[in-house]
Amino acid sequence: MKAVDANLLELLKKATQFVVPIYQRVYSWGFPECEQLWKDIIRAGASDAIGAHFTGSIVYVEKDQGNIAQAEPALIIDGQQRMTTLTMLLAALAAHLDGLPEGAREPVEGFAPRKIRGLWLTNEYEEGEKFFKLILSQSDRDALKAVVRNDPLPEDSTSRVVSNFQFFASRLKDPATDIVAVCRGISKLVVVDVHLARGVDNPQLVFEAMNSTGKKLSQADLIRNFVLMDLEPSQQTRLYEGYWYPMEQAFKGANERRFDEFVRHFLTLRTGTIPRLEDIYDAFKDYTDTQAAAGISQVVVDLGRSARHFVAMALEKETNPRLATRFIEIEQLKATVTYPFLLRLYDDYAAGRLSDKDFARILDAVIAYLFRRAICRIPTNSLNTTFATLASQVDPARYVESVLGRFLVMDSYKRFPDDEEFGKYLREEDLYHLKRAPYFLVKMENDFHKEPISVGDYTIEHVLPQNDKLSLKRPEFVGDSRYLIPTSWLRSAWTA
Repeated sequence: MKAVDANLLELLKKATQFVVPIYQRVYSWGFPECEQLWKDIIRAGASDAIGAHFTGSIVYVEKDQGNIAQAEPALIIDGQQRMTTLTMLLAALAAHLDGLPEGAREPVEGFAPRKIRGLWLTNEYEEGEKFFKLILSQSDRDALKAVVRNDPLPEDSTSRVVSNFQFFASRLKDPATDIVAVCRGISKLVVVDVHLARGVDNPQLVFEAMNSTGKKLSQADLIRNFVLMDLEPSQQTRLYEGYWYPMEQAFKGANERRFDEFVRHFLTLRTGTIPRLEDIYDAFKDYTDTQAAAGISQVVVDLGRSARHFVAMALEKETNPRLATRFIEIEQLKATVTYPFLLRLYDDYAAGRLSDKDFARILDAVIAYLFRRAICRIPTNSLNTTFATLASQVDPARYVESVLGRFLVMDSYKRFPDDEEFGKYLREEDLYHLKRAPYFLVKMENDFHKEPISVGDYTIEHVLPQNDKLSLKRPEFVGDSRYLIPTSWLRSAWTA
């Protein structure tokens, strides 16, 4: 590894091209980060006492061993945020100077529009991808190309490249902005230029160290970079596009946080040990060490397959109606601890070793086990280990019998409450304040109907007055001796 201080503009000038690998997260700096960089540049440019302004590190590894003069693109593994932001600022500055009178288009020597584009933004005599000094990944790529070429910005783009370019353009148009100070400030930007040699340095260890401060990376970011970073580019592309990118799409938006949860369930199933959520990345690295014979590619393939199964179960993507309704019930019961076990079942179902009918029977048993224990107020702190070990106790030759038999022999705090215990607590417990009361009422509402009743517009109302001082007669009950339900519940518990 070679690390030296370097002027950022000189680094861009000497480089043939920097490429952000496809596995890197998208450009994510927002207005606060851009505002801070802008202020730092103005302050440095306006003061003769400031000779340089340090902006961080640029860490890159060559696709092949060699140096930056060999016309081989360098893969950025850290520093894409600041390099991308400076590229946008330079592009905005060139566009702004284009609109000034001819005599004012070079406020500082070397900062004429053509020089800015030819030295720091593009390879003037190249075509296609090679024309650009910086190539971003995924949806940011086309947006940055438009910015650098000074083309019309894509209207439907959600990339921050567009919004941040417009931010700098507006600052440059501000009459109060000293363009000379901007140019001088940019010329004073300094970075640590860190060049890694493939096969000699460990890019992932450097990446982790460089990201120990600043904008915190998610566990998903760390795992993605770990499995893809040190592979050959063609292999990176194959695994990313075939397995990792589909996972990212499945867990994007509101489901983003569930990726870490999924990996935790995956590791629990594969290792028999339940890692803490904050230790997912370290646990994943330890697991890959045990899979050295199979190779990292097989780990990614296995992870991608399990992710599809988890998404079907937990994110309501299951297409089999018999299973889909039961997966929804498990989510309603907030029973995430069951997923290591359910991943094992789904693996066998997908492989044809478990029928959907038998899968449904086991899911019914899991649901009954969870709900009965909730009604009987049995502590839940043992459930994670119960389901973590249950996956290893399945007998494929007698699938359903082995699972149901295991439920029956569990005792003490792991027990499956029988009808007598369940009926007793169902009659006596305060179901109104039970978190799973909505699930119970949905089941009651649909019990006598062949077609499911939508309860999306229903609300839970007080059945009996809440004033403890009132004297109330004992309510009438209906049902047999196993399930005694107040008649008022059936009339008034749900209201549309």
